[in-house]
Amino acid sequence: MSARLNAAPAPGGVGALRQRFRDTKQQLIEHFRQSRASAPAAARLIRGLTRHADATLADLWLHAGMPPGAALVAVGGYGRGELFPYSDVDVLVLLPADSALGANDALRSSVEGFITACWDIGLEIGSSVRTVAECVAEAARDVTVQTALLESRYVCGARRLFQTFRTQMDAAMEPKAFLRAKSLEMQQRHVKYEDTPYSLEPNCKESPGGLRDLQLVIWVARGAGLGRTWSELAANGLITPFEVKQLQRNEGLLRLIRARLHVVAGRREDRLVFDLQTAVAESFGYRSAGGQRASEVLMRRYYWAAKAVSQLNHILMLNIEERINGSEDLPMRPINERFFDRGGMLEVASDDLYLREPHAVLETFLVYQQTVGIKGLSARTLRALYNARNVMNTAYRHDPVNRARFMQILREPSGQTHAFRLMNQTSVLGRYLWVFRRIVGQMQHDLFHVYTVDQHILMVLRNVRRFFIPEHAHEYPFCSQLAAQFDRPWVLYVAALFHDVAKGRGGDHSDLGAVEARRFCRDHGIERHDTQLIEFLVKHHLTLSRTAQKEDLSDPEVIQRFAALVRDERTLTALYLLTVADIRGTSPKVWNAWKGKLLEDCYRLTLRALGGAKPNVDAEIEARKAEARALLALASQLPATEAPLWATLDVSYFTRHDAIDIAWHARMLWRHLAATQPVVRARASSVGEGLQVLVYSPDRADLFARICGYFDGAGFNIQDAKVHTTGSGYALDTFQVVHPQMDNTPSSYRDLISLVEVQLMKALQSDGQLPEPSRGRVSRRVKSFPIVPRVSLRPDERAQRWLLSVSTSDRSGLLYAIARVLARHQINLQLAKISTLGERVEDTFLVDGSALQRSKAQLQIESELLDAVAPLAS
Repeated sequence: MSARLNAAPAPGGVGALRQRFRDTKQQLIEHFRQSRASAPAAARLIRGLTRHADATLADLWLHAGMPPGAALVAVGGYGRGELFPYSDVDVLVLLPADSALGANDALRSSVEGFITACWDIGLEIGSSVRTVAECVAEAARDVTVQTALLESRYVCGARRLFQTFRTQMDAAMEPKAFLRAKSLEMQQRHVKYEDTPYSLEPNCKESPGGLRDLQLVIWVARGAGLGRTWSELAANGLITPFEVKQLQRNEGLLRLIRARLHVVAGRREDRLVFDLQTAVAESFGYRSAGGQRASEVLMRRYYWAAKAVSQLNHILMLNIEERINGSEDLPMRPINERFFDRGGMLEVASDDLYLREPHAVLETFLVYQQTVGIKGLSARTLRALYNARNVMNTAYRHDPVNRARFMQILREPSGQTHAFRLMNQTSVLGRYLWVFRRIVGQMQHDLFHVYTVDQHILMVLRNVRRFFIPEHAHEYPFCSQLAAQFDRPWVLYVAALFHDVAKGRGGDHSDLGAVEARRFCRDHGIERHDTQLIEFLVKHHLTLSRTAQKEDLSDPEVIQRFAALVRDERTLTALYLLTVADIRGTSPKVWNAWKGKLLEDCYRLTLRALGGAKPNVDAEIEARKAEARALLALASQLPATEAPLWATLDVSYFTRHDAIDIAWHARMLWRHLAATQPVVRARASSVGEGLQVLVYSPDRADLFARICGYFDGAGFNIQDAKVHTTGSGYALDTFQVVHPQMDNTPSSYRDLISLVEVQLMKALQSDGQLPEPSRGRVSRRVKSFPIVPRVSLRPDERAQRWLLSVSTSDRSGLLYAIARVLARHQINLQLAKISTLGERVEDTFLVDGSALQRSKAQLQIESELLDAVAPLAS
């Protein structure tokens, strides 16, 4: 039988051993902490900790009186001889075949005593107790157990029993099945860790390009009997001497980073999280200088290592797969004189192809795009590319043949997403586009990007490409509709490649990127009108988003000003497509349906202005009223019941609401026009997720603050607010809100609608003091990338109202804190534009009030707002 024992530490009995274990471990760690940050220092620490654990376990084994026929085996990472400062110590207590742990009280007592003593002295072991037969059976059922036992190492006890165990485990290994299982496991792990080495908070052990990818290669090679070390793999022809050096160098750096991370955190921590990156970087001796943070230097070094590991892992896994499955002997179908199709993989005709014919480097990706059935590059091709990086020099980049071929890749009908990802993974993209090389592994120190700059750019390229693929039309219906009519998709691909390419240089990256885009277009012979469009898109890639989310789209002057900037429909369409792709490529949390509606509204209104249709507010209002009346009739509303409400509303109400909302308001309020108590109605939002909440109440100075206070206390996040005052002195406000408990099921919406309608009405009936805003915890990202709060208060274009802009890091209670300041100074709120970018907010309010006419009062309001939006002390 087998058993896993997790006995609690026992006090006393091994006090001297406990002190010696802890003192020696601390000495090893402290010596490492004080030493120069180098791979050899990390290797010495790892070996020292492993030897120290071995000696301690051997002493405890004797102290526990373990039977002479049993053996202690190190497994997993400890078995590999890689014990980091706070790694688990995984051991196997191997029992003879005739041992029955359950029936032998003396044996059971010895095993329990040994495990208890381990915990008591501070060895946090993961232990299993099995016979050899049980190990073989368990390994057959669970590939994780099989992997851990594969890396077994003798520690003490019966050596012959360990040798029997090792022989039987090797005999039970099925290389093909093990390779398949570990490959699938790697795919799942990569997906779990965002499927990229370039996450801003990578796990240096588990993320793509981390230590686990290197360990995986050794596991499958060892399982197939192809070698246990990089040198043995080289001797068996699986890797070259140059690749051995690259593997050892990058593995050494990743081990060093992981060891430093453990020491800095003082615990087992394999994630390079934001709040540890600076401390780890400083332990390397890096310091912030010249506008570059110490953490950026460290992370850039990490990303380059992770990228190299990803490349080499791919090459070696393909090589091992070919060796195990025999696919290296598959027949090859010639594609041209330089490339073959071997089992769906693109194979070079000779190992030195790229050294002899450098033009073939970019041809590789063009052939990959053009050849049906090719699903990737073979190990031989990847290796040839890896070894030919130096041929892509200045002369290569200026070669007209290469420039023409790069443009051909961009202009192909399909395949850009995969081709450019492969070009980046193989370092070809950065070698050819030298400006792109500068942003490989470049951190983005903000609160909404979750990828490095190069990874974000490739995500945006992917998103743009999807607009032109019919299979993805369901994801972005309006974008796909516009893309189908766009004449040259490659223009958008170039703009996507360059829109953020100048980040990290200082200055406005949009302006600097436009210069780089213009230079690229000139060098690649792009026609003048396409060059102008690409340059415009890069320079203004943030303008549409800023206009839609910060300005009043119901104001004709806003639309006319934006239309004058874009000038024509083609430019507007291109900018809209790039903007949607860009926002969706920053982080899964940034995009939402409400944001999409704002962008689409801005596009449609601008398109109408570009078509020569001058804004006719009266005609627009009448059209919306007619549509609203039709909707009311469908809902069996009596004719003309909407008229009394509409008579109290001004032009701004009808320009800021869709016909659907206008009809809903009329249907909800026609019986309550003279209500003395607040009326609150809620429904599932007509735009995306969340609720729309209608508040109709006799107006009062603190009404908006009380509404925000309720939403804050109830845990709702306000996405948008439209605030109006009727001619009869009533506030008619509409809010778009979301709640963490919303799970898109009808029951969750029903429950929240009832809750809001009852509780918000009670909150508005209160005359007590406004409660304090909730003091929500600040997220790790906000702590790591604090934003200096900014408040701007300036008159609008007509100097009739004031534009209040607030920029700060997001937290619960923020909008309510702003509303309390406005209520305190009796500032009337007419419009609120709530824009959340990840964990940063950019809110704009249209306000008026007598206090704003006095300079001293203005300063006081701005000062109080800065205090209100300042990040909370953690």
